[in-house]
Amino acid sequence: MPREIADPFGIDLALSINMEQASRNIGSESHCPERPNEMNRVALLTPTYGRDLELCTLLCESVDRHVTSFSKHYLLVPDCDLSLFSHFESERRTVLPASMFLPGWLRPLPRIIQRKRRQYWWSLRAKPASGWHVQQLIKIAATMSLPHERYCILDSDIVFFRDFDLARFEYPNSIPLLKMPDEVTPKQIRHARWVETSHQLLGLPVPSLPAADFIGHIIFWDRQTARAMAAKIETATRLHWVEALCRTREFSEYMLYGYFVQSDQALSDRHTVTPRTQCISYWDQPRLSKSELNQLLCRAGKDDVAFSVASFSGTPVQTIRDAIEENEVARTPAAVTRETAGVVA
Repeated sequence: MPREIADPFGIDLALSINMEQASRNIGSESHCPERPNEMNRVALLTPTYGRDLELCTLLCESVDRHVTSFSKHYLLVPDCDLSLFSHFESERRTVLPASMFLPGWLRPLPRIIQRKRRQYWWSLRAKPASGWHVQQLIKIAATMSLPHERYCILDSDIVFFRDFDLARFEYPNSIPLLKMPDEVTPKQIRHARWVETSHQLLGLPVPSLPAADFIGHIIFWDRQTARAMAAKIETATRLHWVEALCRTREFSEYMLYGYFVQSDQALSDRHTVTPRTQCISYWDQPRLSKSELNQLLCRAGKDDVAFSVASFSGTPVQTIRDAIEENEVARTPAAVTRETAGVVA
């Protein structure tokens, strides 16, 4: 069994102090005595940054339109981008700086020092970490530190097109664990490496390939599970979990979480394995046209509620907006006709 988290020290002490400050930003509803179960509701987490501002805007609009029964939506952004996202602050949405969740020894390099337009964080303990790596660290740290029991992680490039009620995922109900058996093969070099590093970080024997994949969109995490996972990494590596991940570099936060849950029966009982999420995903490089986006939406099953077009595809946000509007208009006449028929009857 994973060890319990000890009294805070190092980064954990810093996080506990930071969270006292964060609680003032979370809103009075978090401390409202007549709503004692508020922290059992699902909170939304979105790590994002300046270059994804338009995509994040589209995500937030779709969340406000379609997602219900959640406690709070947190946007986790680099400190230098706070001003770009400050207008998202509302009763249901809070913008928090990345520094709140990172140790003091891991610092952002000046924005003029970039590689392939990516910001990096540096330290004397490991090689520089890219913004993509830091987003993974922040997901784990925020899940451990913010005051909610359950989290739904939404990347900036997700757009909801149907209603999505999160009430059934409140603590202590079971949450979905995406697991696609035998999906990772030797031909998938990066994924195969992530399978290997996940097991090494957790002190588990590395499985042969093909192996399970846990990477997807609309991913649910449990706070106690994330804390136990971090403790397990520290036990296996004899390093603080952030330092262990920075030294490893080639890791996937979703692989780590999935394989950790799979290794512990008590934690597995908090989750229900599912072979797919309710999000249609496009992971490829070529940008999509509006007609291709419409084809993507046409593939949606009756339970699908969102789609994601990878930001690196370069698909224009306006093209995504146009496809969504066209899709909504296509569904409206039938609803209006039924309404009218009901009135006539």
